[in-house]
Amino acid sequence: MRVTDLTDATWRKSSHSNPDGGACVEVADNLPTLVPVRDSKAPSRGALVFDAGVWAAFVDGVKRRLR
Repeated sequence: MRVTDLTDATWRKSSHSNPDGGACVEVADNLPTLVPVRDSKAPSRGALVFDAGVWAAFVDGVKRRLR
């Protein structure tokens, strides 16, 4: 397993997260080649880290599905 330094990550909560504490997802999209994603209720549990291109394809697919 590779350890990624996320010290410079700037986290933002998804606009689709539930304000009552459920389904809270945070993403840091300020890193040039990586996109970490974590549970905002348990940030100390770590993050899933995706290649930026893979994340962009995922987001594009979700947007197309929602249309």
